[in-house]
Amino acid sequence: MFFLYNLLVQIAGLGVKIVAVFSPKIKLFVNGRKAVFQTLEDKIKPSDKTIWFHAASLGEFEQGLPVMEKIKEKFPNHKIVVTFFSPSGYEVRKNNTIADATVYLPLDTKSNAKKFLKLVHPEMVFFIKYEFWPNYLNELKKSNVTTYLISGIFRENQAFFKWYGGFYRKALKTFDYFFVQNESSKKLLQSLGFQNVKISGDTRFDRVVSILERDNSLDFIESFTKSSSTALGVTKCTTIVIGSSWPKDEELLINYINQSSEEIKFIIAPHNIKEEQISNLKSQITKKTVLFSEKNNLDLSNFNVFIINTIGILTKIYSYADIAYVGGGFGNPGVHNLLEPATFGIPIILGPNYSHFAEATALVHQEGCISIKNQNELNEAFDNLISNEDIRHEKGHICETFVQMNKGATQTIMNHINP
Repeated sequence: MFFLYNLLVQIAGLGVKIVAVFSPKIKLFVNGRKAVFQTLEDKIKPSDKTIWFHAASLGEFEQGLPVMEKIKEKFPNHKIVVTFFSPSGYEVRKNNTIADATVYLPLDTKSNAKKFLKLVHPEMVFFIKYEFWPNYLNELKKSNVTTYLISGIFRENQAFFKWYGGFYRKALKTFDYFFVQNESSKKLLQSLGFQNVKISGDTRFDRVVSILERDNSLDFIESFTKSSSTALGVTKCTTIVIGSSWPKDEELLINYINQSSEEIKFIIAPHNIKEEQISNLKSQITKKTVLFSEKNNLDLSNFNVFIINTIGILTKIYSYADIAYVGGGFGNPGVHNLLEPATFGIPIILGPNYSHFAEATALVHQEGCISIKNQNELNEAFDNLISNEDIRHEKGHICETFVQMNKGATQTIMNHINP
């Protein structure tokens, strides 16, 4: 089985090089890995003490960030190495300030794993949520490197729990300890004989709680949310922030925006900010609309819709929202991160596909979030939240309380690492 796995990895490596000719994203995936070993040689000396974190993509990096920060505090003389599998994570966070070296993870071949670990020589390793690379894990085990899974989540349909999953179960045996998000994940691991498991919860809650402690102000958003008739005063329009929207979300949202009151302001931060898609989105909106890239020297209070065609500021923008719509819920696997608006105590509307996300399921059940399936339901949800401030505040309070009640995963992990 191991031979077959390694053969498939080699074939996949050749395949992505061919696909890269036609796909800009895959091209980043391939080209980004070319300089990994040289980068590590330049930034990590043989005498350095190091700790390695691996994140599949952006969401896992954000999830692991609270632990990275605590580890850096606890081990200030160690260098932090962060690896990404996906370009969507690496390209956004390659210049992060927490790591001493941020690189793509080379493909999981035995030779890559050996070379990577020789250069990084970590004392501890943290895999975030998932991604189980057998060659890396086997080499870590051979080198007696303490290896953790943090914010792990397991489901019955995964290969580990199938009759044919022996190869994958073997990879799990290389971990020294599992910190999982919920009771079902713990029971699944215990069913395989693992007792080195603790329910820590999800470190994403710690991440979003920490957002409240920083400066989230944005002057241009503050200017936009003012009423055009009282731009010099303090009157603020009801503001709806639409985060990480996809075309299927936008079809419904545009219809609502175009027939909405002039006293409602909309901020749209699409998932995809390619020029063609932004232009298409703007052309369908009949309200006065401005792009982030056009904002300079304009009186933003005169506009009804603000399209954010840049990245990295959505979290701060949520702090200005009265209502949030989080996109992705009409696609697969489903809705995007709703903990960021939730931490600000904002009621949230989302599409129907959210069952893969425990926090979304819980907040819909607790009625902090409203799930909609069609135009009529979206219109009704927005109208009720806009017209009834008490309902808006009640649902926002549910969201905020949910986040606060679930924080603490980072401390649970740190208590185990440093009892």
